[in-house]
Amino acid sequence: MKKNAVDRQKEIYVRGLGGVQPAIPASLELLEAKAQACMSPKAFAYVAGGAGREMTMQNNRSGFGAWKIIPRMLRDVSARDTAVELFGDHLPAPFLLAPIGVLELAHKAAEIAVAQAAREHGVPMIFSNQASVAMEKVASELGDSPRWFQLYWSKSNELVKSLVQRAENCKCSAIVVTLDTTLLGWRTRDIDLAYLPFLSGKGIAQYTSDPVFNRLIEEDDGEPASALKPPVNWETLLSILALMRNYPGGFWTNLRSKKPLKAVAKFISIYSRPSLTWQDLETLRNMTSLPIVLKGILHPEDARLAVKHGVDGIIVSNHGGRQVDGAISTIEALPAIVEAVNDKIPVLIDSGIRSGADTFKALALGAKAVLIGRPFVYGLAINGAAGVADVIKNFMADFELNMALSGCSSVSEINRQCLSA
Repeated sequence: MKKNAVDRQKEIYVRGLGGVQPAIPASLELLEAKAQACMSPKAFAYVAGGAGREMTMQNNRSGFGAWKIIPRMLRDVSARDTAVELFGDHLPAPFLLAPIGVLELAHKAAEIAVAQAAREHGVPMIFSNQASVAMEKVASELGDSPRWFQLYWSKSNELVKSLVQRAENCKCSAIVVTLDTTLLGWRTRDIDLAYLPFLSGKGIAQYTSDPVFNRLIEEDDGEPASALKPPVNWETLLSILALMRNYPGGFWTNLRSKKPLKAVAKFISIYSRPSLTWQDLETLRNMTSLPIVLKGILHPEDARLAVKHGVDGIIVSNHGGRQVDGAISTIEALPAIVEAVNDKIPVLIDSGIRSGADTFKALALGAKAVLIGRPFVYGLAINGAAGVADVIKNFMADFELNMALSGCSSVSEINRQCLSA
């Protein structure tokens, strides 16, 4: 039998009688602090940091705080239904796990651990294009649990097509095109540490497992490390040796072929395309029959253009504050985008979702579901698959209780009348 929010509370409090406190804190501040203690400084900075002075991250949090819930009383909420439908998938709650790259920075099991937790709770996992584990292995771990694929549009349309076809073969329910990272934002924490994990061969498993990408490497006649000229010292040598060990194919084979260096250089040169326009979406539509969802929409006119160009969904997102410093918060952008779409396609939201109350507010303003990002990565860092599962269970319980205590017995009852600006 499916456990509800009250069951989750009882489980925690009863264990507390024996002096057992949760391994994964419910407090997001404590969760982040505990995860930081489990990660290297470079890894934590990459996951937790934002662009510039991180004003967009602050805007995301203050934006949710600006909306107030108005609870209603004397409504029967003894039976509660948190389920939603998206692109033919029945979801037990309005949550998806956002595409987060380089999960090996948090835990060695990376996407495999996340897939195990997602499968346990039926929460869709969005495969990152910058993953640590190839999508085929993760799909196998998911079984019948729903999954989507995030696409970073490469400079090679042939590579784009290959990635999309692989996503189809992995039974993904949608292609999520990330629009806001055609260039890498000015991420000051990473800049100050001079750290980009891709240069060490981390987070490029979707590429190294792709036949088109591997062919492109072999066809490149240039010097393999021409794009990579770090200072020559012991730390550089150790980084190269680690790359040779971690890259598929075996240490000595990699050392002789220099393929890992070629792969990293090729990835850096090809991974994203700043020249993308609305007209390019037709190219993607000709590649796949899967629903196309645009991630990174913040302006209502872009939402109208998305509908005009026949996309199937929108994710209101500012990339967790990692791209533009001082951008509008997602919850602030959401109402105008929902109005512009006029119920023609589903609108989802990410960036700044930190609680069940945030989820309730997003749904009240017209979102169909939310994407959980950094919190599940923190759970992963602390306790692997079990840590991710605990974060999911906590979000589900928190949302269910906020929904019920606000006088709603199902997601369908949550609307704009539940909030005050």
